[in-house]
Amino acid sequence: MARIITFGELMLRLQPYNYERFVQCDRVAFTFGGGEANVAVSLANFGMDAAFVTKLPAHAIGQAAVNSLRRYGVDTSRIVRGGDRVGIYFNEKGASQRGSVCIYDRAHSAIQEAAPSDFDWNRIFEGADWFHFTGITPALGPNAVQMCEEACKAAKARGVKISCDLNYRGKLWTRDQARAAMTELCQYVDVCISNEEDAKDVFGIEAEATDIYAGSLNREGYKSVARQLAEKFGFEKVAVTLRESRSASDNGWSAMLYDAAGGEYCFSRQYDLHIIDRVGGGDSFGGGLIYSLLTGKTTQQAVDFAVAASALKHTVEGDYNMVTVAEVEKLAGGDGSGRIQR
Repeated sequence: MARIITFGELMLRLQPYNYERFVQCDRVAFTFGGGEANVAVSLANFGMDAAFVTKLPAHAIGQAAVNSLRRYGVDTSRIVRGGDRVGIYFNEKGASQRGSVCIYDRAHSAIQEAAPSDFDWNRIFEGADWFHFTGITPALGPNAVQMCEEACKAAKARGVKISCDLNYRGKLWTRDQARAAMTELCQYVDVCISNEEDAKDVFGIEAEATDIYAGSLNREGYKSVARQLAEKFGFEKVAVTLRESRSASDNGWSAMLYDAAGGEYCFSRQYDLHIIDRVGGGDSFGGGLIYSLLTGKTTQQAVDFAVAASALKHTVEGDYNMVTVAEVEKLAGGDGSGRIQR
């Protein structure tokens, strides 16, 4: 069984019940989530050997965060304990024409203040086959950029495949900061996950005749963005996702996977989503893609599986995608009826 290592921040998620706004709620739901942790949970639920690496305080909230991963079978043995804070994000779910709102309270979290010396990457990567991180993690600060670079170098030295979801977050760093850091880190990456907005924000790569806010990216736009990314960094594969935001409640969702060696562009079908929770949607795509590539699926099968996994995630509350391989394959095979299972 393939072993996957993911690295990033695990945060406490506080969210008003139902679709209440922050200003009207008097209680919140208490869960955990974070880009790379979400990927690890997806992979563990698919039966893979997935480990998550971070730094969390030794107090009870830090332990609750660790336990949230353990319950789904994620290996937490390489998590470093220390520091004072678990990062927090407040999530207000949007509906119809009112968009969702996310407010971060993650300054001085344990992982943000971690030192590169906290992580023994040679030990962490023992027996590993794949390493995944996102652009959110280096955005936490210069020390986080260094930690990611050291992780990538150690992974490369062991022949471990590396994937990265660009995931630009303007609330965490500027475009110039992102470009400088990600240009260095992406030289180690084999599989890149992006959307056209991320590619434009981080690297200035964009396609013609495209309105990213209207979700009107055409097929040639997909191809152009993927090809430019692969040519710039030598990526083996580039996945480009498209979310057509018709409203906060209803989106179109699809993707393309580009295989650079074969010059092959494979497009998924488009799913019309009625959204329960969209947070973690991109991470569930990443988990599905990594699973597909590690289990020998073709380029077409891989993008079909990843998009179907993500479509199902939009029906699940919380960051984590709690679906099985059989459920994903059923949807990818064309059964999206939603009929009750008896």
